[in-house]
Amino acid sequence: MSLSIPAPTRGAPRSRLPQVGTTIFTVMSALAQSCGAINLGQGFPDFEPDAALLDAVTRALHGGHNQYPPMAGVAALREALSDKIDSLHGRRYDPADEITITAGATQALLTAILAVVHPGDEVIVLTPAYDSYLPAIELAGGIARCVPLDADFGPDFAAIAAALGPRTRAMLVNSPHNPSGRVWSAQDMHRLGQLLAATDVVLISDEVYEHMVYDGARHASAAAEPLLAGRSLVVSSFGKTYHATGWKVGMVAAPRELSAEFRKVHQFNVFTVNTPMQWALAAYLREHPEAHLDLPRFYEAKRDRFRAGLASTRLRLLPCEGTYFQCVDYSAVSDLPEAEFCSWLTREVGVAAIPLTAFEPQPRLTRRSARFCFAKRDETLDAALERLQRL
Repeated sequence: MSLSIPAPTRGAPRSRLPQVGTTIFTVMSALAQSCGAINLGQGFPDFEPDAALLDAVTRALHGGHNQYPPMAGVAALREALSDKIDSLHGRRYDPADEITITAGATQALLTAILAVVHPGDEVIVLTPAYDSYLPAIELAGGIARCVPLDADFGPDFAAIAAALGPRTRAMLVNSPHNPSGRVWSAQDMHRLGQLLAATDVVLISDEVYEHMVYDGARHASAAAEPLLAGRSLVVSSFGKTYHATGWKVGMVAAPRELSAEFRKVHQFNVFTVNTPMQWALAAYLREHPEAHLDLPRFYEAKRDRFRAGLASTRLRLLPCEGTYFQCVDYSAVSDLPEAEFCSWLTREVGVAAIPLTAFEPQPRLTRRSARFCFAKRDETLDAALERLQRL
């Protein structure tokens, strides 16, 4: 005779992120697909990387580069990055000890936060902010001190100064800024450096759109500001720069002491990153330096095409100084809250966008804005504009 013992009943596991659900980007992309809408919501190109880069991947795959690379990344890629940063910003990072290749920029940001933030530490976050920042701080046991950007999405230095305190451990800055497209100037970076000079605050500088700055302006990196470089972890993304977001390859440049702490976490987080892609990117950086130098002109043309088409709609264009995002004020079209408007736009007009409220823990409920991605083929942009012009 056998006994049937029922399995013990267990409740749901205790969540590390109880307030977090599925990201708005996944939700809107799924809605766009189900509705047959043109997806200008999630930020990825609908065109392929340069054929020369794809060929470099093929050579790497067949050239024996398919096993683990060094934990910090392929040396040739780190050396190429050191040269690139030096040529752009006048600061040379030691490729052996100060540059680390990551599994995309989001992993780099999480690892940076886990490396420097201890339970109870405060982290200043300028909002609206990319949606991974706050959950990463929560996972580290930190406390986010959210400081709203000003009405034009620029830094409010008085508010930043007021937020600094004895428990402030780190600060996150994002320029060019997602979602607004605002770009910090060198003067902004210098002023931040002056503000942090008397503190031990670590700066995590999210610069994934570094090569998308328009109208003749230059990207102001934390690496280029003497008052910031020594305290900064600078994050960037090959996926954004080379139209290969699905490869999930990024990088962090930081002084030796910060890099050592970063790598302590990195080695137990992902250990290392896709080998053939690293070899391909190293070759491409050496052989095609014009690729990132031509990127501002490439995306500025797309921005201008999209803005020209939107100018004949009732959507009011907001400034776009960088990134591949264009924000609009839709108050002349609808009084719906932002999330509801973007859902309506996807279902009824056939174009997906992202509400700016998705980037804020305490949304500005009176604002009526949405974000479009213009990193698309011209025919995709034209088709979307045809639909938007019916508003």
